[in-house]
Amino acid sequence: MLLIRCPYCEEERPELEFRHAGEAHIARAGNIAEISDEDFEKFFFIRQNPKGLIFERWRHIHGCARFFNAARDTVSDKFVMTYKAGEPKPDIVATDSGTAAWANREPAALNVDKPAKATKKGKAS
Repeated sequence: MLLIRCPYCEEERPELEFRHAGEAHIARAGNIAEISDEDFEKFFFIRQNPKGLIFERWRHIHGCARFFNAARDTVSDKFVMTYKAGEPKPDIVATDSGTAAWANREPAALNVDKPAKATKKGKAS
């Protein structure tokens, strides 16, 4: 089970107590009624999905119920750090967590070691 540290409760708790709340540190428009449809689409729907370090918002839904931010590695799913909402984005460098088995590969490349096809008599071709 994945353990996540709540910066308010100051303890690690099981992932089942938390809910993901999207990307952190997004600049929101002052008057959303005045922005263009394209800018609204970018704000509301378009998010980064990097391989490696990402900053996210989380909520300790079955604990203190407060929102906080986390830096998480999307390849290893490891939480690098958590910090309170409203605190500035930390200046941390992503470490190389290796490549995921499916990262940037064509579907055919994922099945490199295909078993030999069996014939009707059960012999490999």
